[in-house]
Amino acid sequence: MFKRLIVDWAYFLNTSDAYQKKKLFFYNLLENSNYKYKKYFDLFMIILIFISVVILVREVKSHVDDSLLFFNNYIISIIFFIEYMLRLWVISSVTKVIIEQSEYDAMLGNEFQVLKPIKEITKVKVKYMLSVKAIIDLLAIIPFFHQLRLLRMFILFRVFKLFRYAKSIQTFTSVIAAKKFEFLTLLVFASIIVFVSSVLIYVMEANNPDSPIDTLFEALYWSIVTISTVGYGDITPTTEAGRTVAMFVIVAGIAVFSFTTSLIVTAFTEKLDEIKDLKLIDDIAKIKEFYLICGYENLSKEVAKKLSINNKVIILEEDPLKVEQATKDGFVALNHDPGSIDSYKKLRINVGTQVKAILCLSHSDVENVYTALTVRSFNKDVFILSILINKINRNKLNFAGVNELFYEKKLVGVIAKEFVGQPVAFEAIHALRSNYNGIDMQEIIINDRVLESFVTVGQLENKRYRVVLLGVYKKSKKRFFFNPFDSIVLEVGDYLLVIGNGQFIDEFSNYLHKKGSK
Repeated sequence: MFKRLIVDWAYFLNTSDAYQKKKLFFYNLLENSNYKYKKYFDLFMIILIFISVVILVREVKSHVDDSLLFFNNYIISIIFFIEYMLRLWVISSVTKVIIEQSEYDAMLGNEFQVLKPIKEITKVKVKYMLSVKAIIDLLAIIPFFHQLRLLRMFILFRVFKLFRYAKSIQTFTSVIAAKKFEFLTLLVFASIIVFVSSVLIYVMEANNPDSPIDTLFEALYWSIVTISTVGYGDITPTTEAGRTVAMFVIVAGIAVFSFTTSLIVTAFTEKLDEIKDLKLIDDIAKIKEFYLICGYENLSKEVAKKLSINNKVIILEEDPLKVEQATKDGFVALNHDPGSIDSYKKLRINVGTQVKAILCLSHSDVENVYTALTVRSFNKDVFILSILINKINRNKLNFAGVNELFYEKKLVGVIAKEFVGQPVAFEAIHALRSNYNGIDMQEIIINDRVLESFVTVGQLENKRYRVVLLGVYKKSKKRFFFNPFDSIVLEVGDYLLVIGNGQFIDEFSNYLHKKGSK
């Protein structure tokens, strides 16, 4: 009974539009840098952080109004606590893990193993809680316990939360992290110098009554100040041996400082192109509509020139030399492989809404085929146009999902029509001639929830959702029934093979599980 309640609860939340919309909203607000409202949220949190620090500094020597203290110790802490819990919530999908385990066990005919999803969920949540950012978030909440004055100092940890909201700080951190091994080596070297010099200066100076160095702590303080090339002058060695040690420490400090500077400069130099690309990707993500040209050849240049008169054009090219040439020609170009799905993930663009059309203009039919197949693997609707180099590859390009094929000279003429009073609407052509209308094929597992309301195939009402039932796999008979009769009885572990629009299939699946829970 307890296991059934857990599964019912998971299905209820997973099929609840209100719940999913709320979770998506908070995920975008907290984690999605392209979400239009995130920058306002980040600005709000940065303001709260600075208010906390200002109040802390003011409180040291002056009286702070009780209402401000209440706002700082309670209201801001509660806001940060809510943010922490929301991040813990959206970091993973609990319901998805439970449903996947439930359906897997149902398919094998086993009893639902509730401990497995609980362990997996706990592992993910704990891993997040132990991350550096999550620990800083937690420490920033501690000032809520304001009765202990020492805990108020944890307000300073709120400053570290700026790393989460300020993108420039995140960029700097990522650049430094790229050289973490070198910086670790430098830290070890500097620590050894500090330790050795502290002991030496203490041995040389401690027995001298005129020397200001009387304790090992003072020696350590002097070593750190000297090796950092700060040199306050409040503590200086008085013996010749002590001054000799100081000279070596000064030289070592200059070496450490120079090495640190060169590491930072090198790290930024190596990451400069990547930083520029990230900035360019952020700018592209803000463009509402544009044409995506894959491959940069002479033809691409001509097509891009004509399209860019009234439209935005983005070029994807794997060859860095061609990317450089495209940039010199005045186009926005990125060094990404158009035939790799990772390239489109890095771009963070919505191909379905932002891209008006994808133009495969590489001088290789094979590359254009790979590009078309890659795009079709995650989007069935976007219009794809390709040039045809060798006519024997026409069928391959058509099978890959290309909507329109042109020879080079013909394509330039078609594009040119757009500027002589005969507009070419790729979207209109696509709507009329495309065979890719979001059609998808999926499997739907039959479990106890579904069987409560649907006993036979005829009761499924799949036609109501415009979903075609291709067949039913009967687990007990280990046989697939193509175009099954309405009288076929469903059993736990069977699965339905359906075809239709992806959104309609999701609605149909949600309907089966929702009705099954009643």
